[in-house]
Amino acid sequence: MADALDIDVTGGEQDCDLGVWKRMIDMRAVDIVQPDILYLGGICRTLRVCRMAAAAGLPVTPHCANWGMVTLFTMHLLKAIPGAGKYLEFSIEGPDYYPWQEGLYVASPYAIEDGHAIITDAPGWGVEVHPEWLARSQYRVSERR
Repeated sequence: MADALDIDVTGGEQDCDLGVWKRMIDMRAVDIVQPDILYLGGICRTLRVCRMAAAAGLPVTPHCANWGMVTLFTMHLLKAIPGAGKYLEFSIEGPDYYPWQEGLYVASPYAIEDGHAIITDAPGWGVEVHPEWLARSQYRVSERR
């Protein structure tokens, strides 16, 4: 368990089962809860995990691994939850590491000033996906068989 260490333990970034989250939080397996909005399946389920963490007195520092929409969703989430941790996992891996990110937005929604992430107050998620990026994208449909 986390209390056996002298450093904070974060966890849960790939967990999608709310029962697993409840057990992890109840047993204090982590010091900082780290849900990922996309792994959890959306903002509503992530907010449920955040409420569990808040009830247990644990801070939340969500997982977000790239400059796609996951980071944007996470920034908005941090504005909305009580008990948000003081950190944002902000990827340093730009388009060289994730080439699909190149040209994703008309204007980048991401800015860090004096060590703080600036969260847009523009309508909606605050971004416009670049039409040329969408035109280059591959569209696939999966179906259950």
